[in-house]
Amino acid sequence: MIRLCAAAWLALVMALAARASAAKGAALQRFEFIEPHMGTLFQIVLFAPDAAVAKPAAKAAFARIEALDRIMSDYDTDSELNRLCRQPPRTAVPVGAELFDILQRSIALAEKTNGAFDITLGPVIRLWRETRRRKKLPPDAQRLAAMQASGFSKLRLNTADHTVTLLNDGMQLDLGGIAKGYAAEAALAALKQQGFPHAMVAASGDLALGDAPPGAKGWNVKVSPFGENSPHPLTLLVAHVGVSTSGDAEQFVEIGGVRYSHIVDPATGLGLTAPVAVTIVTRSPTLADGLATACSVLSFAAAKNVVEASDESVRLIVHRRNADGSFQTESAGKNPPGLISSP
Repeated sequence: MIRLCAAAWLALVMALAARASAAKGAALQRFEFIEPHMGTLFQIVLFAPDAAVAKPAAKAAFARIEALDRIMSDYDTDSELNRLCRQPPRTAVPVGAELFDILQRSIALAEKTNGAFDITLGPVIRLWRETRRRKKLPPDAQRLAAMQASGFSKLRLNTADHTVTLLNDGMQLDLGGIAKGYAAEAALAALKQQGFPHAMVAASGDLALGDAPPGAKGWNVKVSPFGENSPHPLTLLVAHVGVSTSGDAEQFVEIGGVRYSHIVDPATGLGLTAPVAVTIVTRSPTLADGLATACSVLSFAAAKNVVEASDESVRLIVHRRNADGSFQTESAGKNPPGLISSP
């Protein structure tokens, strides 16, 4: 396990950047690395002169992801997030800069989506995980109790002293809808800081894309919203953006003849049943991850309003599977500069 203090991290970054700069004139080769983190596989692709500089750069980027997982995990009982949630309600708790940053971004997104994205749904999400495991819907009383313990208005952030206050008993924060995009964005930034701008980081359906591969206009990203057998998969040409796709192609459960997604609807406390997948392309991989979750919950009209009102240029692509087996795609928003080919 890689654990770096701030001074060691800075020294490593400076050493790797110096080695990358010294080899700048050499031809760049493609290197790929994969490690398990945050309950999925993270893939790093970078272009470097040789393996001697590529391997430690990837190792440092994975260390960055691992450090963020120790902060943001809702599975690790000792994570900073879970330590916060164990504090007595209505207590202002100081937190680190990175946890405060992602909480602040999450609350801003919750406000813009009217709660379609909500990190306070931890009690509901935990109940739904158990539902998927048992393949039996929970009693209404249990579901409603979990919903009553949730709600982003019950979370208070103080920017002056970086404290967080949970206002209700039984609250549990869950960053599963945004943390992988945040970690991918941080890992890509770490690679660039080390002198490797031609790189990408993928965490399941969340991608952070840097400079295009040498000699190419961009990265070719294949979007298969309903799995590998999706008809007419979408191919995007992109650079310097985040791309996130959210849907139930791989994570779902059938109960009583109804197919439920792993994505929970805050309005019902149950998994989504509409056969819809959402792709978001925007400058920030963190925002792309959160918006893909939110827009899966929203109607197309509401999602369109959210992306068109965004301060960032956002391309929304909604893939729908109809009852007759046909598929349709709708798109809205504005192409970010890094989206080279329009869907």
